[in-house]
Amino acid sequence: MAYNLVNTQKTLERFRDYVIQQSRTNLTKGGKNVTSNLYSQLRGEVKAMPNSIGVYFEMPEYGQYQDKGVKGKLSSLKAPNSPFKFGSGTGKKGGLTEGINKWVKARRIQFKKKDGKFMSYESTAFMITRSIYNKGIRPSLFFTKPFEAGYKKYITEDLIKGFALDVEDLMKTSLKDIK
Repeated sequence: MAYNLVNTQKTLERFRDYVIQQSRTNLTKGGKNVTSNLYSQLRGEVKAMPNSIGVYFEMPEYGQYQDKGVKGKLSSLKAPNSPFKFGSGTGKKGGLTEGINKWVKARRIQFKKKDGKFMSYESTAFMITRSIYNKGIRPSLFFTKPFEAGYKKYITEDLIKGFALDVEDLMKTSLKDIK
């Protein structure tokens, strides 16, 4: 017998919407919304199955690196608690270089040489990539903070209340069926 968890589902949908909205705001305010790729691909879904209900979030892989940070090959000072590390051999080869090349061109960043001439975008991107690879990426927590705040706000109390209302409705319906 499948149960109708309307109040529970509504609470989880509010939680999902809050996390997505706040995460997108953090991306924009944090200057991490250059191409809007991560912003537009950040999604959440509330799935109701016959015997369970859950919230699922989805984002491109590099969103996790932006959120949790990445330890550098030579130093982990920027992201000491990150589960990710450059040079571990588990990531996509050339992914950082490709991303930084696009970022440098989108922001029109070019370093100057000692003679006052501008470096090419590729040379500027190479220098930035090498620095990031060696030193790492500081965590932005653009997703983690809204998730934790939303959890505290919606899951700890509202979900319990919503589920209690759903159980109450189930009991009323069940008692009507018995009579």
